Amino acid sequence: MRCLLILACWLCAFAAAAQPLPPAVDAALARAHLPREAVTLLVTEADGTAPPRLSHRADVPVNPASIAKLATTFAALELLGPTFTWTTPVYADGPIVGGTLQGNLYLRGQGDPTLVLERLWLLLRRVRALGIDRIAGDIVLDHGAFELAPHDAGAFDGEPLRPYNAAPDALLLNYRTVVLTFLPQADGSARVVADPPLTGVQWPRAVRLAGGDCGDWRAALQADFSAPLQPRLAGAYPAACGERRWPLAFADPASHAARLVAGLWQESGAALGGQVRDGTVPAHLAPLFEQASPPLSEVVRDVNKFSNNVMAQQLFLTLSLQAEGRGSREASREILRNWWRERIGPQPPVFDNGAGLSRDARISAAQLARLLQHAWASPLMPELLASLPLSGSDGTLRRLQAPAQAHLKSGSLRDVFGVAGYVHGTHGRRWVVVAIANHPNAGAMRPAIEALLAWTARQP
Repeated sequence: MRCLLILACWLCAFAAAAQPLPPAVDAALARAHLPREAVTLLVTEADGTAPPRLSHRADVPVNPASIAKLATTFAALELLGPTFTWTTPVYADGPIVGGTLQGNLYLRGQGDPTLVLERLWLLLRRVRALGIDRIAGDIVLDHGAFELAPHDAGAFDGEPLRPYNAAPDALLLNYRTVVLTFLPQADGSARVVADPPLTGVQWPRAVRLAGGDCGDWRAALQADFSAPLQPRLAGAYPAACGERRWPLAFADPASHAARLVAGLWQESGAALGGQVRDGTVPAHLAPLFEQASPPLSEVVRDVNKFSNNVMAQQLFLTLSLQAEGRGSREASREILRNWWRERIGPQPPVFDNGAGLSRDARISAAQLARLLQHAWASPLMPELLASLPLSGSDGTLRRLQAPAQAHLKSGSLRDVFGVAGYVHGTHGRRWVVVAIANHPNAGAMRPAIEALLAWTARQP
């Protein structure tokens, strides 16, 4: 009897795999010049009680791009718990006398991905609240919780100043980025405001205005960041652009944290006798206090809705940091592989860095479907679902048109585009949908995905 049941299931799956693609999907693929052999598609019920409604090349491993974050975030929810928080402890090695810390102040990074400008400002405010107006020694930044190989920010795609190429760091501050804001003025110039302040960096204060359409305004600026401490804007800013913001990874990432801490400490009105430098917290010191991050259930929303690569890598490395006391990529890969074998299936995907910013990551549509079905049956399903962009509404899916609500994680790289997640059908059913293209024309797959979502939503 068991053999007959297995055979029946196999025949059902084969029939689903052999069926033709929905006509609207097939036509959209043809218009996009995407051959069927370049796409993988799977539609199946979220509760996993029936064979797939549509299966096309579902067992072929493909590059998922940022869809890989689904595995990282849900594994973290299960292994760390939705209430998990990162802490950043602060230490001192001397007494506070008359408003002066007679020694050094230490910040130990422990992987917190949320230490953006305002949260670092709050941390330093807490230091000032201890009665410290001056530090006689240094501010020492301890990055030792992660074990990382040297990072070439331009190695992935030749775009080292793109924020998505920023490297993880145990003491990651403001994603290692700077935002330039351009404000047109009546005198024929655009004021340039750099935020956050980085000590020692002389940003241009203004750039001349130009006529014409806004167009490729970044290229018109003729920016030169080859000298990180003295960036230049040799071109002009189109007045038609109005106010614009340009997020950038700082061109000297190794010095970013020290320059940012020095700048904020000076802005707070406090003094520093020494310097801000990298170092190690002495083993005998106890923390003055610890600043906690928001809970993991909130952090995964930023990771998934906005596909934040460096936050995903921080979370990925935190898995091994929490399990083994030191965060490393290989240790985190092994933790994810073991989690997959225990919870999802015997053959884990290739996770690489946990963020999907990779040419080596591989996963099949069938594996993604099993992950999403496992999550659907989990008590933690609401946390994952709430973290996924809502089609046509927010995050990375604002421009995706779908006739029914769909919570989907998108992924996009050169030669890769796709989505995976849940579609809420018009007949009350919940569907798992995976659609990924690996092809030079992958970026043109959006209409085919929209057609697939419409077809899925109508399924009885």
